[in-house]
Amino acid sequence: MRVLQIVPSISLIYGGPSQMALGLSEALAAQGVEVTILTTDSNGDNGQAPLDVPLDRPVEQNGYEIRYFRCSPFKRYKFSIPLFQWLNEHAHEYDIAHIHALFSPVSSIAASICRRNKLPYILRPLGTLDPADLKKKAQIKKLYAAALEKPNLAGAAAVHFTSPQECEVSERFGTDPKSIIMPLGVKLPKLENPEAATQAIREELKLPSDKPILLFLSRIDPKKGLDLLFPALEQLKAEGLAFHLVLAGGNPQDPDYEQGVHQKIAASRLKDCTTIPGFVRGDRKLALLAASDCFVLPSYYENFGIAVAEAMAAKLPVMISDQVHIFNDIAAAEAGWICQCNVESVRDQLRAAIKDAGERQVRGENAQRCAAAKYSWSAIAARLNDIYGELSGQVNEQPSTLGSDAATGFV
Repeated sequence: MRVLQIVPSISLIYGGPSQMALGLSEALAAQGVEVTILTTDSNGDNGQAPLDVPLDRPVEQNGYEIRYFRCSPFKRYKFSIPLFQWLNEHAHEYDIAHIHALFSPVSSIAASICRRNKLPYILRPLGTLDPADLKKKAQIKKLYAAALEKPNLAGAAAVHFTSPQECEVSERFGTDPKSIIMPLGVKLPKLENPEAATQAIREELKLPSDKPILLFLSRIDPKKGLDLLFPALEQLKAEGLAFHLVLAGGNPQDPDYEQGVHQKIAASRLKDCTTIPGFVRGDRKLALLAASDCFVLPSYYENFGIAVAEAMAAKLPVMISDQVHIFNDIAAAEAGWICQCNVESVRDQLRAAIKDAGERQVRGENAQRCAAAKYSWSAIAARLNDIYGELSGQVNEQPSTLGSDAATGFV
C-alpha cells in the first residue's frame, strides 16, 4: 500500500493539527505502509523565514519520507506550484491520498489533481467545516466552497472526522460523502530522568510546591476560552483558594493578541500566581506536564484537542469545556471535569479540581488509561490501513486487530 499524506505545512508554528500527520505517518509505516508526506516549507504568516529543509527531494524520517516544496507566491494561503506539478506527475504511483485541512490552496488544489488522476482521497477538515469557523470571512469562504470545496467533498472517497460531534455539526455544502470517525493519536516520549527534569522545571519557573499547578498549554488564541478562565480564577482567588497558573503557549500568527493577554494578566489579581514561560516543547514540555496537577482548556471549540490528549497520556486530569469534542470520552472515563462555556461553570469545576488532591490523583490515573485505550497511534493506524485498502480497492494482508466492526470506521 502506497499512501500520500498531503498537508499545507508541518511547522510547529501551526500547532498540533499539522504535526499530527507526522505521528500518523510513523504509525502507518510501522504497519508496513509506504508513506510520503507532501508539504511546503511554510513557517508562519508574519514574516518568518521558511523552514530550512531540502526542497523537492525525499527526506527519510521514522520509516516514511517527506517531500517539501517552496511555498510561493502566496505564503499566507499556502500555495505551491512545484507541489502541484509533482503530484500531477506522480499521483498514479499511489493507492490513496489523505489530505489534511480544507480552505487552503495546497489541500484544495491537491484534491482536484487527485480527482483528475483518479486517485482516491480522504479529506480531514481539521474543524474548517464547523459553522462557527465558516462564519469567519464568510463571503470569501462561500465563494471558495462553491468553486473548490463542494466538488472536492463530492468527489472524496471519505471525510475523516476526529469526533462524533465534529461529524455531526460539519457542513457538507449539499454533498453526501462517506464519513469516517477516528480520533488522533498521542505518543509522548519518555524523559530520561523524570524526577530531575521535573525538579529543574519547577526551579526554573519558580513554581510553588504547596499549591496545585494549573497548566494551560495551548495556542494563545481567542477561541481557547481565556476570557472565561481568567475571571473564574480571579473569583476563586477571592474565595481564598490557593493555586498557581502556568500559561504556556504563544501565537506568532497574532502576536498582538498574545501581548494583550500578557498585559491582562499583569494588570489582574492573578499577576502574583501566574507564570508565563511562552512556547514550550520537547523535554521542557514533558517536564512541565509532569510538574503540573491539572490541565485546563475551557475552549469555545476544538474538533479534537490534541493538547488535552497529550496531557491525559502524561497522567494529568483535565478540566475542559463541553466544546472540546473528546469531552464525552473524558466524562465516561471520569478523567477530569467538564464545564460549559461560561465563567460560573468554569469556576465551579475548577473549584472542585483545586480543592481535592485525592480526586485529582484518581482522575489523572483514569486519564492515562483512557488515552492509552482510545488514542493509541498503532491501533488508529491499523484501522486506517484497513480503510485505505477498502477505499482504494486493495486488500490488506494483515487485518486490523480491533475486529471487523471497529475496523471499518465508517458511519
